[in-house]
Amino acid sequence: MDNVIRRRTPAARLWRVALYAVLVVAALFYLLPLVVMVITSVKPLDEISAGSLLSLPMNPTLAPWTKAWGEACTGMRCEGVGGYFINSIAIVVPAVLISTLIGALNGYALTKWRFKGSELLFALMLFGCFIPFQVVLLPMAQTLGWLGISSSRAGLILVHVVFGIAFTTLFFRNFYVAIPTELVSAAKLDGAGFFRIFWRILLPVSAPIIVVSVIWQFTQIWNDFLFGVAFSAHDTQPVTVALNNLVNTSTGVREYNVDMAAAMIAALPTLLVYVLAGKYFVRGLTAGSVKG
Repeated sequence: MDNVIRRRTPAARLWRVALYAVLVVAALFYLLPLVVMVITSVKPLDEISAGSLLSLPMNPTLAPWTKAWGEACTGMRCEGVGGYFINSIAIVVPAVLISTLIGALNGYALTKWRFKGSELLFALMLFGCFIPFQVVLLPMAQTLGWLGISSSRAGLILVHVVFGIAFTTLFFRNFYVAIPTELVSAAKLDGAGFFRIFWRILLPVSAPIIVVSVIWQFTQIWNDFLFGVAFSAHDTQPVTVALNNLVNTSTGVREYNVDMAAAMIAALPTLLVYVLAGKYFVRGLTAGSVKG
């Protein structure tokens, strides 16, 4: 059988070049703020005052990063954002793990152990994806007060777990629908129970959707500001709240390089997550889209 090689016409090549040109311009447009932040964060203050936003630093320095981490003023204290960065890690890690595990169990129960009213329960849980955060500030504050964990890391972890369950349940439910129910039925006949089936059959094939859930929850919790400022004390504030306090604290000359360095420190974890695992996020979302 002869192989037919189709050559692109000049018009097709021109269209392709134009398409890539538009994509490159769009990418540069969206990357411009990041470039400005990085350049400004390594410039001495005198160069910022004398030069333009896009001018490269003549004498690059990491002093603004050092000051942003351990010396910059965030309100009445001048301890930098390092401690608040640790707070965010201490909040994000358990909140992501707990909400992902609960979402996996919910998705498993709603698809493989159906019960009367399971579809209604799932529909009600989906409402959690659309409730504005501002609506629940007062009820949540009262609940945290009753539990004795207001203004603590544990309280913030609970808040993020509660609001993340709706999304993680949605992810895992849609993924588990595509897994043949016959596998679970066969395991039941062999005497396997609820948790044994989950750990031995469902969880080992859930890696793509676990990645989706972890990336989604990590990004949402790390970037959260509203809950952080509403349900934390000074010693338990996440890095986003500290960044806001730093930018709005004036101690004389505005140090734009320190502000940009602090913003980069706060943004680095989510940037790294998407750069290193972004392709797995897309794969995970599409993994359960086709039932097979």
